[in-house]
Amino acid sequence: MTRMTGARAVVEQLKREGVRHAFTVPGESFLSVLDALYDEPALSLVATRHESGAAFMAEAVGKLTGTPALCMGTRGVGSANMAIALHTAHQDSTPLIALIGQAETPHRHKEAFQEVELAPFFAHIVKWSVEVERTDRLPALVHEAARRAIGGRPGPVLIAVPTDVLNATCDFTADHFRAPAVAPRPAPTASDAARAVDLLLSAERPVILIGGGVLRAGATDDLVAFAEATGIPVIVGFRRYHAFPNNHPLFLGSMGLGSPSIVRERLRDADVLLALGTRLSEFTTGAYTLPAPQTQVIHIDIDASVVGVNNSITLGIVADAKEAVTAMRAALAIHPDPKRDSRRAATARDRATFEAATAIPLTHPSLSPAPFVDPTTIMADLARLLPPETIITGDAGNFWGWFGRYHRFALPGAFLGPTSGAMGYAMPAAVGAALARPGVPVLAVAGDGGFLMTGNELETAVRCNLPIVALVFNNHTYGTIRMHQEREFPGRVSATALGPVNFATFAASLGAHGTRVTDCRDFAPALEQALALERPALIEVVTNPDQIAVGTTIEGLRAPSGQHED
Repeated sequence: MTRMTGARAVVEQLKREGVRHAFTVPGESFLSVLDALYDEPALSLVATRHESGAAFMAEAVGKLTGTPALCMGTRGVGSANMAIALHTAHQDSTPLIALIGQAETPHRHKEAFQEVELAPFFAHIVKWSVEVERTDRLPALVHEAARRAIGGRPGPVLIAVPTDVLNATCDFTADHFRAPAVAPRPAPTASDAARAVDLLLSAERPVILIGGGVLRAGATDDLVAFAEATGIPVIVGFRRYHAFPNNHPLFLGSMGLGSPSIVRERLRDADVLLALGTRLSEFTTGAYTLPAPQTQVIHIDIDASVVGVNNSITLGIVADAKEAVTAMRAALAIHPDPKRDSRRAATARDRATFEAATAIPLTHPSLSPAPFVDPTTIMADLARLLPPETIITGDAGNFWGWFGRYHRFALPGAFLGPTSGAMGYAMPAAVGAALARPGVPVLAVAGDGGFLMTGNELETAVRCNLPIVALVFNNHTYGTIRMHQEREFPGRVSATALGPVNFATFAASLGAHGTRVTDCRDFAPALEQALALERPALIEVVTNPDQIAVGTTIEGLRAPSGQHED
């Protein structure tokens, strides 16, 4: 039996659950937790500049490692600042634990200082939320939070604890603490796996569409082997680029921003679709227009609640993606495949079309004169100079279309980005990624609008001496909304123009290296220098606001047909 505070018991259970990173803006409502972390070397604590930054950092760690990280905030104000990141973690199926200090028990329900009914307030945007009322229950409920965060479809959980419950001391025995939570990995039945293989191999134009469940299960290599054995092409869901090696001849692209029409057309033409580890979200399905009505769908996901929820299916299987692919490979070994050669030939033709649509165009510096840089011109420099292990964190915005179209992701874990479309993700996520993967270079890609929402976390990167390069595309506008604005209300610009900011100077003021690029010929030297520094750096690329998206100009949007290149 050991007498300790509730806060120390929280830290002890978190340590047992494998939590190794904590992020916070400190608050008086959980000072005892901060004090307990002072003596715990196994759990690293980072002070951030904003609670949204803390939660985005925790989300990045969870997405990259599969183990939840901790973010902490105080009562209504601190927790409210976390809401965007918690929603992001929910839509991205990322394990995360949020610990919120609550008003003292004697003051509850009196509209005390910053008091909010936290558990019900967050119940709609997290996987599970609870308020702990007894100190001796803290280890068990921390364990339950970890179990729910990693089990089934992973997600964020929130624990609210009144300050007095954290501060109180209690006699804890070994029985109060739990062994670490383990995520179940359900497997399909042999008959379901065999039926899935039969449907795929009997098809003329089958396609495999994969999502984040493949990444979380560590199933990429198994899926590559299955695809190679069958010759079935693979398309990845929205912002799941790295779930399948992009240079593989069976890779046919990703759905979403920057995707060429061949990807949507090939998905629409599928007679059988294996949807694996994906909830078939809005962007992955082209606003729920895909799969086509005639497509037979095999939907496999670890979460029964998403199997078949958005479309009709021929076969639904609740299973871990790795277990499912393993079972299908076993079924494949005893299944004849008379169409294999013709399928491979068709896939080769599709791949050639995809490569032609996504090859980086040969450009000449004279076509992108200063003071603006055509984002297309620097994509080859990025492909040539970025180390293969580089982790790219991508913000939301039209600038990402160039990456979605032209960049090739080779390794699982090479990309972190919000499917929720949350702006302000890239910079704090880069901090989380760099801490989770020490020594690995990280590139945080953002537009000028999104970067300034959380760009203050560049100082956190400086304080932690992390090898992060921030790449900021500056066109002085909220580009995505300007694009929609021009389509709906041509020429009537409203609330989308932004003022001039010198981001290189901003970076220098925070202690980072800063460079401003207005000529595409200067980008490669700037990137080489930033990478060589192995400390925080920022490259500002000034782009033309008229070049509103990849293959799209404002002039083209204002044309009667709204014409633009594919």
